[in-house]
Amino acid sequence: MKIRVLLADDHKVLRDGLWMLLEAGGDVAVVGAAGNGREALRQAIQLKPDVVVMDIAMPELNGIDATQQIREKCPTTRVLILSVYSTAEHIFRALRAGARGYLLKDSAGDEVLEAVRTVHSGRHYFSQTIGEIMVQDYLQHRLNSQAKSPLESLSSREKEVLQLLVEGKSNTEIAESLYLSVKSVETYRSRLMQKLGIGDIPGLVKFAIQHGLTPLEKYGA
Repeated sequence: MKIRVLLADDHKVLRDGLWMLLEAGGDVAVVGAAGNGREALRQAIQLKPDVVVMDIAMPELNGIDATQQIREKCPTTRVLILSVYSTAEHIFRALRAGARGYLLKDSAGDEVLEAVRTVHSGRHYFSQTIGEIMVQDYLQHRLNSQAKSPLESLSSREKEVLQLLVEGKSNTEIAESLYLSVKSVETYRSRLMQKLGIGDIPGLVKFAIQHGLTPLEKYGA
């Protein structure tokens, strides 16, 4: 079965180009296209695509807010950000909104197809440039902070659960992998998120990459 994709960008020429590029891959079917965030949300609810390729700067409803609403209303739909913005603020805002990947328009090309396949498979995708920005942001933060690493508060088991969580594993899959009960996994998950002060999976992904618990290569970077 083909990956069903919705394109959301206010530039028709770019939408048309992406349409042709994605469908040329053979395993992708573009099921719709939207020129603003509000229309992207409406079509996502109606069409329930597997993946939405989302621009950030769009009329009526920006791509980050549209991403958040799509994730709330269509939990099985994954969002891939394709943008000209490369600041750490834009990247982390998109992740907090629920985006599963982020790449830049000026370096995308055939990489968009790889990114769509990756996020559809349940993994995150960051292009090399985005991965470097995330690392640089972390390094700058560490240079400006003398605080102990939050990793010191986690047990070995909590680190194992954290890594499997950010790799997209469900509680049941983690339980099977670590020979634990699902209830125990839920307890570890709740405890580690409380210790780290992180309330969602995108936040855990950022943390895991920054602290070397999982390699950037896992996310396509």
